[in-house]
Amino acid sequence: MSDLILFWHRRDLRISDNIGLAAARQQSSKIAGVFCLDPNILQRDDVAPARVKYMIGCLQELQQRYAAAGSQLFILQDDPKQAIPRLAAALNAKAVFWNLDVEPYAKDRDRIITDALKEKGIAVQNFWDQLLHSPAEIRTGSKQSYTVYSPFWKNWIGKPKATPVEIFQNGISLTEIEKEAARQAGAKELPSAKALGFIWDKELVLATGETAAKARLEEFGKSAIFEYKERRNFPSVDGTSRLSAALKFGAIGIRTVWAATLAAIAQTPREEAQASIQTWQQELAWREFYQHAMYWFPDLAEGAFREVFKDFPYDNNPEHFQAWCEGKTGYPIVDAAMRQMNEIGWMHNRCRMIVANFLTKDLLIDFRNGEKYFMQKLYDWDLSANNGGWQWSASSGMDPKPVRIFNPASQTEKFDPKAEYIRQWIPELRLVDTQSLVTGKIPPLEREALGYPQPIVDHSKRQREFKQRYSQQKAG
Repeated sequence: MSDLILFWHRRDLRISDNIGLAAARQQSSKIAGVFCLDPNILQRDDVAPARVKYMIGCLQELQQRYAAAGSQLFILQDDPKQAIPRLAAALNAKAVFWNLDVEPYAKDRDRIITDALKEKGIAVQNFWDQLLHSPAEIRTGSKQSYTVYSPFWKNWIGKPKATPVEIFQNGISLTEIEKEAARQAGAKELPSAKALGFIWDKELVLATGETAAKARLEEFGKSAIFEYKERRNFPSVDGTSRLSAALKFGAIGIRTVWAATLAAIAQTPREEAQASIQTWQQELAWREFYQHAMYWFPDLAEGAFREVFKDFPYDNNPEHFQAWCEGKTGYPIVDAAMRQMNEIGWMHNRCRMIVANFLTKDLLIDFRNGEKYFMQKLYDWDLSANNGGWQWSASSGMDPKPVRIFNPASQTEKFDPKAEYIRQWIPELRLVDTQSLVTGKIPPLEREALGYPQPIVDHSKRQREFKQRYSQQKAG
């Protein structure tokens, strides 16, 4: 057995601030990386082409970074349950390291691969990398998992946070014999997204790779973070970090991100600016809250958390759902948001809440339909965050407020008061007066002349209908 350690990349497509990779380098100077293009994931019907393009771009840079460090990143395209043990054995690796994940599929897959490697006499080491605090670290006084965010945040923010770990560098190169053994075990060239069957010809919201993610964090930390608390809610304003895809794929380390918030706090004595920075820190904590929830309650991936919504009498009208998907509901703020996502593979977070609330409370459609559509479109889709956000909006998840209903008009008035966002994404409405766009009260004849649909439902009536069904469901 050689001194080689095989590091399996999954949601950590970077070489800096990578806990598992740094640990491997401490134990051996001979490291090879591997990423497995998993058909169990890529052949599903809910994979967004934009997301695959982002992932492939990150892998391209990761290969370059490995080469610069004197090593190599292998690419496999097979079921990892067979492919990872096969490659590790072919390389005569002494161990396989990887960073852990919270998702049900990943946990089951990892257990099988761990057993297979140990049967071959290959050691396994795992680490928590994508979270500032592992699920076991944040528990209630009675050692239970949190189901409400506020007490989770108080516990989470009170614990010391780790600093970024060293970058992987100066590895020992693999021999030609080892490289050939890897090829025989299935290692191949990195395919393009198009070669995998995913076509996305538009520009991504965030450029791919570790370098772009760091540059975006630096840019955000110099300006927008100081006004984040107020500007984050306005979809026509570039007031958010837009690092969601980088965090989902691990193009940037979470400790690096947290260090940037501390650096920003040190830069300003202004209370308003510090409050904005803490608001963004709270968003990072929300991310971890949802990941902890998915870890402890894997059934969240299948349906509602609250009993009252597990068999809720939704309408699930297919025509209404199609109109929602296409941005043709007749509600301008809803349609603008859906068209933004369809067009660029990303949607502003305030708008994600608006459209999710509209689907579940106005159209009375099961949140899982919308959740899956988001999976099919968003380049930054993440199971824990997407599911958590949808269940929050649907009132079916971990939210102490039992029923939360958004009025599209009041949401527009608060967060798109000049209808700038609406005009950007619904070109046929650009010449309509602002008051009509904000209230949604565009005259029927004007809608018809502009080719914009009439409202497919009446918000007031559907609000009452939802509340009635909820009361009956709760009583029964």
